[in-house]
Amino acid sequence: MTQAMNEQQYIPEVLTFGESMGLLMSTGNKGIEYSATLDKSFGGAESNFAIGVARLGHRVGWFGRLGKDPLGLMIQKRIRGEGVDVSRVELTDEAPTGLMLKEAISGKSFVYYYRKNSAASLMRPEHLDEDYIKQAKILHVTGITAALSESCRETLWAAIRMAKKHGVKVCFDPNLRLKLWSLEEARAVLLPMAEEADFFLPGLDELKLMYETEDFDEIVARLSKLRAVSIVKGGDDETYLIENGKVTAIPFFKAERVVDTVGAGDGFCAGFIVGVLKGYDLAEAVRLGSLMGSLAVQMEGDWEALPTWEKAQAVLQNKKSVER
Repeated sequence: MTQAMNEQQYIPEVLTFGESMGLLMSTGNKGIEYSATLDKSFGGAESNFAIGVARLGHRVGWFGRLGKDPLGLMIQKRIRGEGVDVSRVELTDEAPTGLMLKEAISGKSFVYYYRKNSAASLMRPEHLDEDYIKQAKILHVTGITAALSESCRETLWAAIRMAKKHGVKVCFDPNLRLKLWSLEEARAVLLPMAEEADFFLPGLDELKLMYETEDFDEIVARLSKLRAVSIVKGGDDETYLIENGKVTAIPFFKAERVVDTVGAGDGFCAGFIVGVLKGYDLAEAVRLGSLMGSLAVQMEGDWEALPTWEKAQAVLQNKKSVER
């Protein structure tokens, strides 16, 4: 059976799309300026998320535009190799694949983007496949895609409308990136998108900026007006689940060591959505998300440390036995 036939029969439960870039990382806990070698990989919030979902044993598709260049080909092949459907990915001569450089020093990560006028930034609504989107249960999107260009914002809104038209739930992580646009530009786009989501997964620091307040009660009041279930990452050693005005604080899984923080939020989102797909109650889904985020930071790379379902279960079961 050909690969094309396999891809046609594969119906993802979860879909996501956005920009994946080539990634060059300094080695040996050195800054890029002083590192003699750079490790090659790739990264992008949405593809990180997709790999996390696939490793936990669920069907997931990622799509976007990549340059028809060595980086684009590498990214497409490696995402496919992780069990993610890439049948709707487009390789184009129109523009190159984006690139990012990263250095992780003493557990703190610094990222430098080279993504202006990249292939992904030229995404347009006509690149969407509505028949593909309507088959899914959940569409996961992030604010990073909206920050890339006006046409990307239009594409993101079009995808959200398609999902809602066909009863596909929308999961939205604002993923505020102030290196890509101003806070004022971001607010004007991200806040209306949050109003359309079924699951809203912001960080607490992001909300303080977006809502222009440090007051947690005011933030909860704003979130309680949304139709979405909100899961707020980044509290004091806990995550907040906000549903129908009720706040539930759920403790983090502690990381044994922190090597590279990039990708932790994407892993969290993947774990949470898989918990939802498995029919967990929302607090248990948050626990699975927290575990994924904890494991993601313990290895260099944006997605390499994300666990399989078997490993996640082993850690969860050990954690529960310790608690007893």
